[in-house]
Parts: sequence; structure tokens; C-alpha cells
Amino acid sequence: MMPKTLSLTLTKSLRRLAVLAVAALLVTAVGTKALHAAFSDAPIPPVDESKKKKKEKKNAIEVQEQQLAQAKFLRDYRAAHEMIQAGKYEAGIAAMRALGHDAHPDVANYIGYANRKLGNYEQSKLWYEAALKADPNHTRTWSYFGMWHAEQGNRLKAQDFLTKVNTLCGDTACKEYIELKAVIDGKASY
Repeated sequence: MMPKTLSLTLTKSLRRLAVLAVAALLVTAVGTKALHAAFSDAPIPPVDESKKKKKEKKNAIEVQEQQLAQAKFLRDYRAAHEMIQAGKYEAGIAAMRALGHDAHPDVANYIGYANRKLGNYEQSKLWYEAALKADPNHTRTWSYFGMWHAEQGNRLKAQDFLTKVNTLCGDTACKEYIELKAVIDGKASY
């Protein structure tokens, strides 16, 4: 039988180790967000803020539930995104709305894009503005919103948005810049 003080010390050590492991996972997740965003068209899954509890440790089950929820979000987002890219705009909008994360910049952006493709310009504008409110540096939204302005005949505003995309990308070689420039120059439509 183990002495009580040794048992308490061992229990405290295991708890500290668990807290450190969870902290390491969180630091890893936060640190990889920028890397994920830079090399993927998939959005960063939203974190359910209502489930965050101050000064409480997440147990393994809660961490697993969060991972499953994020995986489901990504799977459903990709399916909705594919619908929109395939020209199934109304179904894509419904699928994006069904995600329950309208304020997520990637979700709001593609709802705006689908509405623009349907000719619902006022709705499109509202969704683009919502995406930029959620993430003022969302390059894809700046590009698509610039296309919206070009389609409205406001070439000067579209040019301003192109400048913003250039600033965010850091050069003129990023996809968002190239696509918006082609629309402004009348060589493409997206």
C-alpha cells in the first residue's frame, strides 16, 4: 500500500501533467492556425465560445467532442463549398447556413459569393460586410467584394479593393489578387 502523502503527490503531479498536455495542445492549435490558413482553402473551424469555462480544465472527453465538432464543421463546410463551386448556389447557401456559423468569415464570404452569382447583389453585399466584420484581413472576401464592385460598374472601388488585396498578400502573385485583377481588366469573371 502506498503512503497517503506519496499518493497525493502522485495525484498532483498527474494533474499538472494533464494541464500541461492540454495547454500544449492549445498552443499547438493556436500556433498552426496561421499556417493552416496560409496553405489551405479550408476555414479554421469555429470554437464554441459558450462551452469555454474560465479556469476549468478540459477532460479528454471534452477535447474529443471539440475535435469531432470541428471535423464535422470542416466536412460539412467542404460539402457546401463544393455545391457553390459547382453552381448549385441556392443549395450551397442553405448548406452554409445549416452550419450554424454565419459569422465565420469563410461561411459569410461564400454565402455572399453565391448570392452574387444569383444576382442578389444587396444580400451579397451584406454577407461580404459580415465576413469582413468577422475578419478585416480576409483576403478572399476583399477579392470577391472587389469583384462585386466591378460588376456594379464601380471600377475605382474595385481598384481600391485590389490595392487592399495586394497589401494583405504582400505581392501580386496570390490567387486573390490575380482573380480580382482579371475581373477589373475584363478578362475573366468569378
